Amino acid sequence: MEFPVTVHRARLGPQEFKVVRPARPPEHAVLLDDGWFLNAYLDEAAARLMAGLWRLAATSPRSLIHLPLRRGAGTGAAAGTSEAGARPLDLVLLHHSLQFAPSRWKELRGRLGPGLRRSVTVPASDPETGHAALHHAENRDLFHQHLHAETLFVTGSAKVFRETAGAFREVADHGPRHARDGSPGGHYCARLGSGDDGARDIHIEYSDAREP
Repeated sequence: MEFPVTVHRARLGPQEFKVVRPARPPEHAVLLDDGWFLNAYLDEAAARLMAGLWRLAATSPRSLIHLPLRRGAGTGAAAGTSEAGARPLDLVLLHHSLQFAPSRWKELRGRLGPGLRRSVTVPASDPETGHAALHHAENRDLFHQHLHAETLFVTGSAKVFRETAGAFREVADHGPRHARDGSPGGHYCARLGSGDDGARDIHIEYSDAREP
């Protein structure tokens, strides 16, 4: 899978950080915090992009992968949702070895310029980790979550990012057909479990305002 990104660099004190963003943010995507769940509503293109970003996080341990989503919260995929009071969030994916404190994000974000256009290639597919494995008591390869500056930070290892990208690919592959066929249940979704007792699962639902 190949897609365009912009690469931004900025310094905080003696440290320089690299932030990677999609060159074309998805038109039909939103991430909402309703207090109980983290809900991602995505059309097919957005779900495939998200799968690509998840795999990019696995191969870019020195970068923060930033997906701005808040500005589209009132349109696109969000138009079909009805979560009064839910808080729109941006998303940042990062490898745990980077040891970036979310409290520094607002300052870093404010220092980012227009960035340089690049093209990145990530594997089209990766092995998936089942939900039971993520929650197994012996599993220590987990996601960790932090909320700061209207942004969800998902921190993990290359292995866990690589193996769970398939949750987004699953929604991209099956969501559109499910919607066209009017399949029972009303929607198609997947759930991405963190395995961390202090974190919430991410509910990923196919939602396309363009569907009849």
